[in-house]
Amino acid sequence: MPARARLTGRLRRSCGAAVADHGRTVVQSGRDHGVSWPIVCASFLAHAARVLPVQPAAVRVLGIDEVYRGRPHWVLDEASGRWRTTIDRRHVSFVDLSSGQGLLGQVEGRRADVVIAWLNERGPAWTAGVEVVAIDMSTVFKAAVRAALPQATLVVDHFHLVAVANAAVTEVRRRVTLRERGHRGRKGNREWELRNRLTRSAARMHCSQLDPMVDDLLALPKRIGRPILAAWNAKEDLHDLLALARTHPDRHVIANRLFHFYVACADSGLAELERLATTVETWWPEILAFLKTGITNAGTEATNRVTKTIGRDAYGFRNPDNQRLRTRCATTRRHRGFLNPV
Repeated sequence: MPARARLTGRLRRSCGAAVADHGRTVVQSGRDHGVSWPIVCASFLAHAARVLPVQPAAVRVLGIDEVYRGRPHWVLDEASGRWRTTIDRRHVSFVDLSSGQGLLGQVEGRRADVVIAWLNERGPAWTAGVEVVAIDMSTVFKAAVRAALPQATLVVDHFHLVAVANAAVTEVRRRVTLRERGHRGRKGNREWELRNRLTRSAARMHCSQLDPMVDDLLALPKRIGRPILAAWNAKEDLHDLLALARTHPDRHVIANRLFHFYVACADSGLAELERLATTVETWWPEILAFLKTGITNAGTEATNRVTKTIGRDAYGFRNPDNQRLRTRCATTRRHRGFLNPV
């Protein structure tokens, strides 16, 4: 026991490790060990300072994504008469996708300047080692990466691209249903009953589901079934294009499938598919990088799930710094060997 201390060092280390490594909240750890909330919080901060590195190691593949947790805080600026944000609950996460370090850090606010500032704080040697950066279709992250990591290859995550294509199919279905039937889709409208099947990939559907769906769309009135079927075919053409990832495709194969997708969007005459084709054209260099590298942002999305889980367990955080610190401890346990049974 240190001088003038009432608790042993072993007890304090156990309190801090329970929060950082065992997934317990501060209140739960205090009840289990019979100590107060401030003691557990101080023990957790000391434990995190011991196990987390001050500076993350070099990273070859970096993932950047935002996570939203909680509500922002606003205050009225009396000088300008405008409301400004004092606490922004949108956090930008930086995740190691190559060597398994987990969450490298988080910054508050979804702005390009805060992302650039975090990257520049790592130093020129660290930023020069980053070869690939995976993001979603965000112009904020794109501008930040181009400014701070000009040598890195930018890759867009195909999950968000598929989500945009599914949203286009849903928009077409809702628009034609409202226009022709005079109401929103409901039970008894076959196109509404097929809404979930329309957003599934045809490659993962059995023929007993795929063929009847196409027949049902063709059996609908032409002004309803044909636009929906055209949107679904364009979405599947995009799926076929993205399926070339990790197969080392030839550039002629890529060009052929991209051409088929553009033709399907142009021949349909649907505004939703024209916007989808414009999105693909805008982000095509990053999509092509995904087809060649096969790198996704799935690790960053998994970190976002852990961030939300930690926030729910704590019933919210008053201090964003503690939230980011607990998330880092939770996402680096495997890298630190805590989850290794050996």
